[in-house]
Amino acid sequence: MGNQEQTSTIDTPHLDSFRAVVESRRSVRRFTDTPIPDDVLRECLRLAMLAPNSSNLQPWEFFVIDSPNIRAKAVDNCMRQNAAKTAARLIAIVARTDNWHEHAKQVLREYPLSPVPKKVKDYYGRLIPLEFVRGPVNVLSLAKWGVTQTHRQLKGPIKSPYYTLEDIKQWATNNTALAAENLILALRAHGFDSCAMGGFDEPAMKDLLSLGEHQHIVMMLAAGERADKGIYHPQFRFAQEQFVHYV
Repeated sequence: MGNQEQTSTIDTPHLDSFRAVVESRRSVRRFTDTPIPDDVLRECLRLAMLAPNSSNLQPWEFFVIDSPNIRAKAVDNCMRQNAAKTAARLIAIVARTDNWHEHAKQVLREYPLSPVPKKVKDYYGRLIPLEFVRGPVNVLSLAKWGVTQTHRQLKGPIKSPYYTLEDIKQWATNNTALAAENLILALRAHGFDSCAMGGFDEPAMKDLLSLGEHQHIVMMLAAGERADKGIYHPQFRFAQEQFVHYV
């Protein structure tokens, strides 16, 4: 009981602030001319990158579109939505499927404990490659599938590895979306707003930003200060009971 009271005392101020950030966040479609200072944006991006992610492999990138020429074309690629046209900053949030191996090695190089524990070396040096590697024409994926099925039958539950490039894309997209939400909430905490846009021409945007086949735009994020008519309707959600299941 004492521990619960102590936790409540410590957490209450943070909870109030967090609730205020989450409840005041809206998808804003029109912004004022007020700029987002560079230091504020850097801090928001830092907080974005503190998002939880699988094995700390951080498969995300953020392209802040500041060039006027590129910005004009990016707005066109967003179908000239008001959010894109009026945003102080326009950001492409990108998931990568091709850097997991290099990031696994980077984790070992930058690990905060020295020497690096053996179980950490084994995890990033052996297990991670087994999770992701597919081989030519997915030949290794078939072998992984067989091993996984055998394990389930003989030993019990086991996490499925990634069999296809689509599996890896889903993994990278899921992790990147978590970082995007951190960025959205960080902007709100700084007094700015945003609009996460899925309505854009991804092939055209990838061409504009010179992205490769292993870079996937999860969303375009328009950010800025909320204009008086920036919110189009009152916020509402369906009843919580419709979605939450206790089993």
